[in-house]
Amino acid sequence: MSAVPETMTEPAACCVLIPCLNEALAIRGVIESVLALNLPVMVVDDGSDDGTPEIVSRLPVTLIRHPERRGKGEALRTGFRAALEHGYSAVISMDGDGQHVAEDIPRLLAAAQRYPNHIISGARIRHRERQPNYRRRANDFADWGISWAAGQRLIDTQCGQRYYPRAALELADIKSGGFAFETDILIEAALQRDVRVASVPIESRYQGDMRLSHFRPVRDFSRITARVVWRILRAGLMRDHLRQIRNQQPLIVDP
Repeated sequence: MSAVPETMTEPAACCVLIPCLNEALAIRGVIESVLALNLPVMVVDDGSDDGTPEIVSRLPVTLIRHPERRGKGEALRTGFRAALEHGYSAVISMDGDGQHVAEDIPRLLAAAQRYPNHIISGARIRHRERQPNYRRRANDFADWGISWAAGQRLIDTQCGQRYYPRAALELADIKSGGFAFETDILIEAALQRDVRVASVPIESRYQGDMRLSHFRPVRDFSRITARVVWRILRAGLMRDHLRQIRNQQPLIVDP
C-alpha cells in the first residue's frame, strides 16, 4: 500500500473523516486501510442500528455518534466542527461502504500540496462506463448547474472523497442538509472564501458487494438542483458565472 511521502501535508494537520450509516459489512476494512497510512481517523456514525458503532469503537479512531439519523450533511458538519476543535487544518472525507479507497488518499494530499487552499475532489472518470447511465446523465447535469453557481468548471461534483482545507471546514454552519451539503460547500467555499476546486481522477466503483446507496436519485437530485437554481437566482449569478465557465475546463490533477 502507498505511504504518504514526507513532503506531503503532515498527518497531524489532516485527518480522514468517515461519515457512516449502517456500514457494518465494510467499515472495519475501510478504517484499517486508512490507518495503514498512519493518518488519524474520525468517524461520525449517523444513528446506525446494525452494529457499526460497536465495530468502530474497537479501533484506534475518534468516534462521534448521532443518537438518531440526521443525514450525511449533518454528519459531515459534525465532523468539520470536531476536526477544527481537535486542531486539524484539513480533512479528507470518504464514504464507509468501500466505494472510496485509501490508496487514493496520497494522491489527494499531493494535489493539495500543489494547489493550496483548494478543495481537492476525487473524480470518478476512470472506467466511467461502469456508472449506470441514469447516474451518469444526472451527474453531468448536476456538474453543469453547480459549475454555474460556483463560477468554475467542475467535474463529478457528487463524489464524496475530497480534501477540504480549513477555509472550507470553517463553513460548517452554512444552511444545508442531507446530500445537498456536499453541493453547497463547493458553492459557498467559492463564493465566500474564493476556494477553487481541483479534481484527481479515481476509479468508478459501482459493482461488487457494496450495500445499496443511501442516495436516492430522484429525491436527492431534485433537492440539489432546486438549491443550486435558488443559489444562482438569489445571488444574481445568471450572466456573470455563465460567462466565466463558458470556455473553462475543469482543473484535473493526476499526481
